[in-house]
Amino acid sequence: MADYAIELSNVTKKFGDFVAVNNISLKIEKGEIFGLLGPNGAGKSTTINMLLGLLTPTSGKIIVEGKDLSRHTNEVKKDIGLVMQETIVEPELTAEQNLRLFARLYHVPEDEIEDRIDFLLDLAGLRDFKKAYAGTFSGGMKRRLETVKSLIHDPKILILDEPTTGLDIQNRTKVWELIKRINRENKVTILMTTQYLEEADEVCNRIGIIDHGKIIALGTPTELKHKIGKGSIIEIAAERQKLEEVAKLLKKETGETPSISGDKVEVSISGDHVRTMQKVLNALTSSGIQVNGISMHEPTLDDVFLKLTGTSLRDSASETVQSARAMLMRRR
Repeated sequence: MADYAIELSNVTKKFGDFVAVNNISLKIEKGEIFGLLGPNGAGKSTTINMLLGLLTPTSGKIIVEGKDLSRHTNEVKKDIGLVMQETIVEPELTAEQNLRLFARLYHVPEDEIEDRIDFLLDLAGLRDFKKAYAGTFSGGMKRRLETVKSLIHDPKILILDEPTTGLDIQNRTKVWELIKRINRENKVTILMTTQYLEEADEVCNRIGIIDHGKIIALGTPTELKHKIGKGSIIEIAAERQKLEEVAKLLKKETGETPSISGDKVEVSISGDHVRTMQKVLNALTSSGIQVNGISMHEPTLDDVFLKLTGTSLRDSASETVQSARAMLMRRR
């Protein structure tokens, strides 16, 4: 029996001279929810497409549920469910008919289809809408139907590509609960990408941050936050021409090296946070530097992401599995 759901060993993928994935080694434990985060072009989609068997690694090995992907591609595909960023349900079919269609495409035994449909509609909170046409559903209901549709063949692994993009916070929260229920009740290992760092913080057991084709950080959300210090972060917004001046003042008053991003300067502090903040406020008043705002908060995953990659995840255009497929088609 395999110890891990997914194992990547020294995996590299090149497109000509361009290295999209650079010697990645990663183990995803059975039963965990793992988040793969990174800026646009970091290698997320390429990695996922290799796991799906749509791309072949240039070098290295991928093991899924104990099977070598290069030798057992079709078997591995049966172990994986996929939810794309785009919600794809048939509007002229009912919720029940949408699931039955995919059950037959996946060759689910006919005598098991009804039980699976009822179970998945219960899981998604859509049992009362079994006979309703999907075209009448809200965006959140369609997303939940799309998610459980990917489970109709009882996969061991579920890959979610930005599962809540375009949903409001209420519907995002419902999808978060669905993801956790799928993981808990179906014992499904989940690999997900997301552009919402609060989503990764809320849902994922562990997170890997990928940049320039390499895993640059790996751990639980708490462990990653501690990488930039266990204290607080002072953030000052100012006009761009004043940012260097603000950074020098923060360096002098805190003894720490600030970072500048956009129209803000940030610095991580420890010790007496209140006293340090008061010193900074007094120094700003004495210097006459005009600022647009000042705040202090505990470290977040966005702070981690910014420090490690030099950009905010929300500032990065989302990278999807579909874009990688398009790239693959262009190269054929």
